[in-house]
Amino acid sequence: MAAVDVEAVDFEPEEDDLMDEDGAAEDASPRAPLPKLKSAITGGSSSAFGGGPKKTKGRGFREEADAERSSRLAGRDFDSLDSDGGPGPQRSIEGWIILVTGVHEEAQEDDLQNLFGECGEIKNLHLNLDRRTGFVKGYALIEYEKFEEAQDAIKKFNGAELLTQTINVDWAFSNGPYRKRSARRRSPRGHRSRSPRRRY
Repeated sequence: MAAVDVEAVDFEPEEDDLMDEDGAAEDASPRAPLPKLKSAITGGSSSAFGGGPKKTKGRGFREEADAERSSRLAGRDFDSLDSDGGPGPQRSIEGWIILVTGVHEEAQEDDLQNLFGECGEIKNLHLNLDRRTGFVKGYALIEYEKFEEAQDAIKKFNGAELLTQTINVDWAFSNGPYRKRSARRRSPRGHRSRSPRRRY
């Protein structure tokens, strides 16, 4: 075997090896300060470079105790949609909304406006279309200002015919049935039945 000449290779780059088109090789050194970037969170100056106290915006940055927050919010008057808690219709924020199902696919807003306008002034009417076919999806949402008008429309038009198709009319929002709370405590398994006994 012949002796192989081994040449040592230096992997350290020298200044003339660096490709620098601008001639700012000294700015690219690791000891040079990085440029300061503007930040929306810190208010324009980066606190990592000693720009003063860190400013934060948005939720979650406030160092506020739960007691302070609850006392601050206790004095405000918030809107509430609570009712007596029993079953029945629920008012939306704007008015009383009824849901009309079984609407013919070729029905127009004018057809529903003329029919349900007999019960009172319609505040809002949504007749959604299928994007693919362009026909009515089969339901409509109609909003009345007064409870009596909406109730009259449900009594009058539930089971009626519109363009040779029977429509069903009911409340869009309801409170749901009364909840009965049992005095006995629930088992940790919930309402699941017991597994059958194993046979050995």
